[in-house]
Amino acid sequence: MPARLPMAGGVADVTAFKALIFDYGGVLTSPLLNTTDSWLDSDGIDPASFKTAMRDWLGLSYGTDAGDSPVHALERGEVEVPDFERQLAARLTTVDGRPVEAEGLLTRMFSGSGWEPQMAEVLRHAKAAGLATALLSNSWGLDYPREHWEDLFDVVVISGEVGMRKPDAEIYLLAADRLGLAPEDCVFVDDLAPNIRGAAAVGMSGVHHVTPQQTIEELERLLGITLRG
Repeated sequence: MPARLPMAGGVADVTAFKALIFDYGGVLTSPLLNTTDSWLDSDGIDPASFKTAMRDWLGLSYGTDAGDSPVHALERGEVEVPDFERQLAARLTTVDGRPVEAEGLLTRMFSGSGWEPQMAEVLRHAKAAGLATALLSNSWGLDYPREHWEDLFDVVVISGEVGMRKPDAEIYLLAADRLGLAPEDCVFVDDLAPNIRGAAAVGMSGVHHVTPQQTIEELERLLGITLRG
């Protein structure tokens, strides 16, 4: 990990890093666990059936011990959303025995996801301080609400649009290349620890997002700039 800047006397106004890269779901939105729990409840789906499907398809470490899976194919853009929805619906059961409706399943799953303005402000402060910014997201095939993106990001890398997915090394290297920077120049923020490890493996510095407050404090220490207020 690169050395952090001295913090004596307050937050420094210079950073050794040149770019800040954010994940989307769970970082710039409300926590994904809250979103999926809301969907399971509203659709009356047995949570155990969803957890079993995700464990079988993603493994215990999000992609490193499960082999290939429908989720991986979806994130790389190799399967259409309706096909994935049918595969997932077939794995799910409802609490009252009704069949799970496949059509629109992913739209319903993510309908409770809310924008996190506090984290968007972090990107604006970073840009104002002279850092490049990027989005690096594993897509589940849905359209993103992109109305804020032109002001927030210099570069956007969506897994399904480039045929790669986190935590594979190639997608981090692509993001850095599009920024015109070395991976070592970049700080990456994600809510999934395996994705942070993937970024670190190519030389990026990672911040594991748990709460906005915790992430902002860690980024301010790491970057040596003020990211709020």
